[in-house]
Amino acid sequence: MGKSQRLMALDAFRGLTIAAMITVNTPGSWSHVYAPLLHSKWHGCTPTDLVFPFFLFAVGVAMFFAFGKFNHELNADAGKKILKRTVIIFGIGLLLNAFPFYHLKLENLRIMGVLQRIALAYGLGSLLCLAISKTRLLIVSGVILFAYWGLVYFLGGDQPYSLEGNPTIALDTVILGESHLYKGFGLPFDPEGLFSTLPAIVTVVLGYLTGSLISSSDRKMIVPRLLIFGALGVIAGLIWNIGFPINKPIWSSSYVLYTAGLAQLVMAVMIFFIDMLDYKKWAHPFLVFGMNPLFIFVLSVVWVKVIIYLVHFSDVSGKSITGYAWLYQNAFASWAGPLNGSLFFALSHIIVYWLIVLYLYRKRIFIKI
Repeated sequence: MGKSQRLMALDAFRGLTIAAMITVNTPGSWSHVYAPLLHSKWHGCTPTDLVFPFFLFAVGVAMFFAFGKFNHELNADAGKKILKRTVIIFGIGLLLNAFPFYHLKLENLRIMGVLQRIALAYGLGSLLCLAISKTRLLIVSGVILFAYWGLVYFLGGDQPYSLEGNPTIALDTVILGESHLYKGFGLPFDPEGLFSTLPAIVTVVLGYLTGSLISSSDRKMIVPRLLIFGALGVIAGLIWNIGFPINKPIWSSSYVLYTAGLAQLVMAVMIFFIDMLDYKKWAHPFLVFGMNPLFIFVLSVVWVKVIIYLVHFSDVSGKSITGYAWLYQNAFASWAGPLNGSLFFALSHIIVYWLIVLYLYRKRIFIKI
């Protein structure tokens, strides 16, 4: 299979995850969301819980092809590239946390976030992938997952896998400070914290190994091998779930295997249709998203924060409401109802963002770091 074909399937897969990420992050109202578009409350895995690990997995696959120019060896040029991307992506994430700046209080600024986790998982994962052989990568990945399981179990409280008892809170608090953690769970706990980034590195590494598998396999064997390894990953994750529950907020080891396996299965299907059967038209919208993923994600976050913090209207009672709430209530919920209006609000944003990245795609403008 040619490189361009492989990358088309990859970009479509990555674009699908970005579109899904923006959709689940932008409902008209968090009080009115269809269940599959919500994260699990704690243990378990909904379709929404697949989005972030799928993107990290895609980062790993892309790494394999990108590092070909370094002959998959850790040298000065590769090190500089990795360090530069890691710092820039982390910095953009930190700036997004601080935006729109006028209300910024450094003592309460959340340090971690989605882009910060991507940056660290990419940076550390890249160093591992280039520094050691593929066989040792599998061993190191296994060691990381088992070590993380052991640390969570032995360092946690009476219920180490619970929200209150898991040790990621204590460890992140020591390193980052309680005031710099996410508060959305009702207590200082960061689902993209430092400690739980450790197993997320393995998600990236498994993507890298999948890229190697795609590159080294005979054309006819790519899909069957992805299906086999994907099924094994899902089964292994489900078995491990018995002892270490599948859980996105603490990025459990079973969650890593389960989601990586599902990612391989989805990628196998996309390669089969796009590259094997040459059915490309259905994937074009996702391909367009996949060519500028970081840009459109950042834009989506900035836009939401602008209409929440900087744009306000008065409702019928004269009470001030955010531009976000006003748009949802007047442009969608008013005719579609609260639940469908919330969904259409999100989908309308996807359409607008797609038109933006389509323009960039046609102009051959690809914003990369």
